[in-house]
Amino acid sequence: MSRHEKLLKKFLVKSGNFTFNELRTLLAGFDYKELTLGKTSGSRVAFINNNNNHIIRLHKPHPGNNLKKYQIDCIIDELKNMEII
Repeated sequence: MSRHEKLLKKFLVKSGNFTFNELRTLLAGFDYKELTLGKTSGSRVAFINNNNNHIIRLHKPHPGNNLKKYQIDCIIDELKNMEII
């Protein structure tokens, strides 16, 4: 099983210990790139898939680095709607 497959499996379990950095890696495996708007962009980030121009927007988790369950649910819905997973 590849690292990407392991991350996807961990993500789909919705365990609550999935980090923002792991999300970056997971989405990069689906050809998403993080949009950076400089230091003033705040905690809001966007990931864009250049193949289909699909954008996923979310806030970086804080004070910790783990994604909240609702964020995971929203991202799963987005990826399913785009038939990526």
